[in-house]
Amino acid sequence: MITNERQYRITRKKALSFADAIKAFDARTDERADVHPRLLQAEREAMESQLADLRAELDEYEQLKSAGLSVIPVASLEELAEGLIKARIAGGLSQRSLARRLKLREQQIQRYEADRYASASYRRLCQVARALDVRVENELLLSIVPGERSRNI
Repeated sequence: MITNERQYRITRKKALSFADAIKAFDARTDERADVHPRLLQAEREAMESQLADLRAELDEYEQLKSAGLSVIPVASLEELAEGLIKARIAGGLSQRSLARRLKLREQQIQRYEADRYASASYRRLCQVARALDVRVENELLLSIVPGERSRNI
């Protein structure tokens, strides 16, 4: 997931490089007659796959930045961190702006986002949500029907 403009520029540059590499690969295919066609196909498909992944990341970041989202789905606690990152991007805030709101250094926000807030406390997650002006509304789904609980313990 792209989390800032610097990563966006780097990813865009990598995508352009992969597109150029595919064109160059196609131009050299005739020169590589000694290589089995399946190997050539596999090599090209690998490059296409990588390019598709990069383009998907670019598209997601561009959509977050431009789409005026009002809801970001978060289906589990594991998805909360990514949801907060997406909310920051969709809200038009840079990592620096969020850091200022929280009275932290930008590098701290970069670290939190790099490890998907794994090192952040529950309290810090609540502060981030407040700074982003987001509410988290979800349900806790019980896997055991309440009347059956005593039988399974």
